[in-house]
Amino acid sequence: MVSGSAARDAAAAAEVYPVEALVEVRFRDLDPMGHVNNAVYLTYLEVARAHYWRALGQTESTAIRTYVLARAEIDYRSPVRLGDEILCGVRVESFGRRSFTMRYRLRERKSGRLIATALTVQARFDYEAGTTRPIDEESKRQVRTFEKREIPDRPAGGGA
Repeated sequence: MVSGSAARDAAAAAEVYPVEALVEVRFRDLDPMGHVNNAVYLTYLEVARAHYWRALGQTESTAIRTYVLARAEIDYRSPVRLGDEILCGVRVESFGRRSFTMRYRLRERKSGRLIATALTVQARFDYEAGTTRPIDEESKRQVRTFEKREIPDRPAGGGA
């Protein structure tokens, strides 16, 4: 019998990510135990999102100004140490009315070792009005075309 964790790891390894950002571990990323501090992983996800927007043909500053990070969830699988090179894959998982979910897979570049899986929820945001705003269908179409796959809409009542 395969454990739930092993099944999730196998599923993560099989998923396709249209963008993979290479992240170099810096000395400042380490905690006193010599491995990357858990909070630094959020920066790695941010780097991957910036690569995603550039690959989609948007400037980073334009994309960042249209949303705020509403939620982050990380499942740590193995430690990262100085000298490791990380590939952080990212893709859009689903669309809500006012938010979208991105999924990530972090793995060690040379060995392929799974380091972590993560997801973030970004809410479209109107900074002038100070409130969330709906995601337009053209933005969804651009992402689906870029990823070359159908990305589901979350059902009404399933989040923002």
